[in-house]
Amino acid sequence: MKITADTNVLVRAAVLDEPMQSALAVAALIEAEMVAATLPALCEFVWVLMRGYKRNAAEVAGGVRKLVQSANVAADRPAVEAGLAILERGGDFADGVIAFEGRRAGGGVFASFDRDAVALIEATGGEAHLLSG
Repeated sequence: MKITADTNVLVRAAVLDEPMQSALAVAALIEAEMVAATLPALCEFVWVLMRGYKRNAAEVAGGVRKLVQSANVAADRPAVEAGLAILERGGDFADGVIAFEGRRAGGGVFASFDRDAVALIEATGGEAHLLSG
């Protein structure tokens, strides 16, 4: 079976905090012919692990890399790597994904009110503009 993994499936498989659901999640991910790990699910996954489970960026980045490098996982690897580049520099994974996706869609400049996000996008080679009033 080919599946799209919801965020809660990814979280249960990574955290193993609910024995029944965790076992089902791990089995589903391992047994699937293909697992689609979508960008929204990965953004939520990172957010939940960082905010809800208080995992550090290195742990979360390692978990995301392990997931997307699995033989049966299909993911937008360039977008994931863009997110990880920002996460590993202390920023939000989603900001890296958003900036990458925006460039790919034709929006060359990441615009934000978030000074740190703008600085990190620029530090990773992207063009960014800080909106201020």
